[in-house]
Order: sequence, then C-alpha cells, then structure tokens
Amino acid sequence: MAPEQEIFDVSGPLHLLNSFDWRNIYHRRSIAASLVHGVYILEKDRQRRSFGHEHDTHAPPWWERFHFNLNHVLVDDIDLSYFGAIYELKYAHPYAPKYVIAFRGTIKRFQTLYQDMKLNFKFVYGHPAESPRFHKAFDAVLNTVTMAGAANIWLAGHSLGASIAMLAGRKMAKCQFHLETYLFNPPFNSVPIENLIKNQTLKHVVRVSGSLMKAGIATAMKGRSEDPEEDPFIMLSEWIPYVFVNPSDPICAEYIGYFQHRDKMVDIGMGRVERIAAKDSIVSLGSRAIGRESEPLHLLPTAYLTVNRSLSKGVKKAHKIHQWWQQDFEGSSKLYRF
Repeated sequence: MAPEQEIFDVSGPLHLLNSFDWRNIYHRRSIAASLVHGVYILEKDRQRRSFGHEHDTHAPPWWERFHFNLNHVLVDDIDLSYFGAIYELKYAHPYAPKYVIAFRGTIKRFQTLYQDMKLNFKFVYGHPAESPRFHKAFDAVLNTVTMAGAANIWLAGHSLGASIAMLAGRKMAKCQFHLETYLFNPPFNSVPIENLIKNQTLKHVVRVSGSLMKAGIATAMKGRSEDPEEDPFIMLSEWIPYVFVNPSDPICAEYIGYFQHRDKMVDIGMGRVERIAAKDSIVSLGSRAIGRESEPLHLLPTAYLTVNRSLSKGVKKAHKIHQWWQQDFEGSSKLYRF
C-alpha cells in the first residue's frame, strides 16, 4: 500500500483541476511541482515493480490530470533509477509550455541512495558536470530545446533535482537560451546562517564579514575577468528562474539571506564589495586557490524568490515538495537583480 502522499486523489492539487489558469503564477508553480512529484512516484513505482507489485502504480495522475503525456523517462545508467522525465502537453496554449523537463530529488532508499548522494556531493564541491546522470539530463534539455525552441520549455526540479535543473538552465542561459525554470528547495552550499543565527544584528555582522573576506580573497587572486561580457555570473543575469524556499528548511533557507544581504550591502554603501563577493563561495575560491577552476553553481545573479511563510511542522515537512501546491499557502515573492 502506497503512502497517502503518493496518491494524487489524496494529496495532489485537486482544487486546480477544473479551474487552473496558465497565466496565474500560483497555478503554474503548483503544476510544475506536481510534475516533479510525478518523477518521484515514477521511481517508487519502478521499485515496487521490482518486488513483484506490478499493479501498484500511482504516478500517471500526477501529470495526466493536467493534460500532459509522459514523453520520455530519464534513467540513471548505473542504478537504473528514474531521475527525470519529459512531459508533453496534449494541447496548445499561448501561456503554457509544450514540454516540461522535471527532475526529482534524493530518495532515501537503498536502490537509489548511493547514486543520489554521490551526485549531491559533486554539487557541493562544484563538479556535477562530471556526472553521467547530469550529462544525460543536459542532453535531454539540449535536444528538446533544439526540437521545440526555448520559449516552449520549462525546467523544474526539487532538492537535488533543483540543482540539476539549475545547472542545466545556467548552461543554456550562457548560450542565450533562457528557459522558464522552477526550483523547489534548491540546496544552498553554505553554512545555513539563516537558521543557525537568530539575532538579526549578529547575522548581519557575520554576512558583512563574509562578504569582505570573499571580496578580499577574490581581488587578491585576480582570477576573474573585468570584462562583463566574459564574466559567467553577469552572463546569467538575463535568466530569471523561480526559486521557492522555506525558512525552516536548512537546505535552502540561506537563499533568503543571500538575496536580502545583497540589497542591504547596497543600502549601507558597500555595493561594490558585494558585486565581487556575491559571485563566489568559499568552496569556489578554495578550488581556484589550488588551480582548479570552480564556478559556484548555486549562486544566482537574478531570481524571483518565493518564501513560504506558512507554518511548517519540522524540518522534514519544510523540505517536502507538497507545500508548493497547498491551497492555504501563505508566502511572499520578490524579484532580485544583480
């Protein structure tokens, strides 16, 4: 028997079925989250079939109820798990995507945990492009863009899947293809100051000190070009992904501080320092110090940041994807530009 959270008619966004509007950002977010969740259930259905439960299938309603077909499943070459899917909308609509490419996050089961965690570590240390799973994901994105055009495609992912979608979106943006992208609880590869420090003054002091340190190191190393056209961070500034975070989730909450701190540094007259510091992480600076070029893949120049202000009961629920289609959702959104 599958858990209730896997069954669309119990846990899905049923309130949207007869009234969703493709122009409504809440509806678009909810549908994108539902399609990502469909990838999770695809893999869990596959695992159930491996144990002989051939008829215990729950994934299709997560996309079929919104009139999508499952066009293609992305399979990890090593553990044979399903980590992504390409969905195709059954009808044409001026505000809807023709294709959605969605990626799941980590599944904590023995069939998937090792490969999932291995890719998580590659993202932490700045070298996920070396992963065969990411190569397959990016090939799928590139082929779909070539076939249908960037304007007809969404990217979406949750947790580890958000990291995959983010990196694919970054690579496409550097080629001037700006894909509409939905990143749910994307990992921020840094100490979660937003969660660890509650005193706002101390939090501000720590962040300012960190910016001064990073800017000083980056300036001393002189490893970054002064030409804006060659700066990979500035090259991404026209790509505007939607980033969805929960302040109670230590995996993604630091995005709140990262973007707010950039504005505060401008307010206190330290914008020039932050323009240098915001482009780098301690890990990327450390890698460059030993001669290995490393781009901080989790840092974004521009984003629509949505913060879930609804009460979350525990860290586990704060990281779940279900929160992003709840009818009683309370949140705030803001566009941040570099």
